[in-house]
Amino acid sequence: MTVPPNPRFVSVIIGTRNRPDMLRKALASIRAIEGPDLKFEILVGDNGTTPETAGIVAEFGGIYDKTDVYGCPAARNLALRRVSGEFIAFIDDDDVWLPGHVRPHIAFLDAHPDYEAVFGQIITADENLNPIALPWPEKLPANGDVFRPMMSGYFPQVGATVVRGRALAKYGLMDEALIGDSDWDWQLRIAGDNKIGHVQEPCVLFRQRKKGAFNALQLRRAGYTRRIFIRHALANRKRWGSALEMIRSYFESVSTYYSYFMDVAADRAMSGDRVGAAKALASAFWVLPTRTVRALLGRPHRTTLANIFLPGAARPLSEDAGQAHRG
Repeated sequence: MTVPPNPRFVSVIIGTRNRPDMLRKALASIRAIEGPDLKFEILVGDNGTTPETAGIVAEFGGIYDKTDVYGCPAARNLALRRVSGEFIAFIDDDDVWLPGHVRPHIAFLDAHPDYEAVFGQIITADENLNPIALPWPEKLPANGDVFRPMMSGYFPQVGATVVRGRALAKYGLMDEALIGDSDWDWQLRIAGDNKIGHVQEPCVLFRQRKKGAFNALQLRRAGYTRRIFIRHALANRKRWGSALEMIRSYFESVSTYYSYFMDVAADRAMSGDRVGAAKALASAFWVLPTRTVRALLGRPHRTTLANIFLPGAARPLSEDAGQAHRG
């Protein structure tokens, strides 16, 4: 294989908080991809309190910065301020890169000079990084216009994103007021007036908590998603043919949270946790009130209600009903 005389130089952004063991795995997965043709500048922003984090970053030749400001965007911004690479990539401190990451992104950008960024595929994994789903997304618009899909329920995982380094000067840092979904907001700034490509290559093992284990976080994120949607919808009104289209996109953008809470409500109700089920239903109502009411009037959610208010009187969900609910 002929090795280019000058390797491509990529700045890798990591925000971290009190997860030293996971961070070490993330850093190792970055260095494992390097080669004569590809070099990484690892930039870590830390807003945690774990003393060993700085030493772990040093083990992998990273550049470390510390802040007391809470929230992932504050930590990431520390790293973004130091970027010097031709490209910018990201990874969350609890995920790991796969061997096929970065090189296909750079190849795509080399072949498409009018594109500003590239999204790859991710594989959802359990808490032990065992894959639990197929790579996604399967495809994105071939013309590079991903703004509408992003505003209609597609949240590109930042760990599978590679952006040209020049984008930072144009689009700035992440919004530190957005404790949730600040990366989505930043990606939407780029997607609003640029083409973004897609490579069908699994790039990241994305660690996912068990459903029901992060209800408060999901509810908080839903609020930020709503805020970000309104921000970009108003700034890009011409993207929709009508107000109705915009409203439909909004419903799609928050439907993931709605489905999450309805699933949690059904699970909690079946297990006899009436209080937990009621709280999950209230959260689903807060996200999409009319859809929640309609769902509770039909099957299988009548069973959920019965298990909350009439414990012992309701029959368990059938397998068919459960599959319909999860879909």
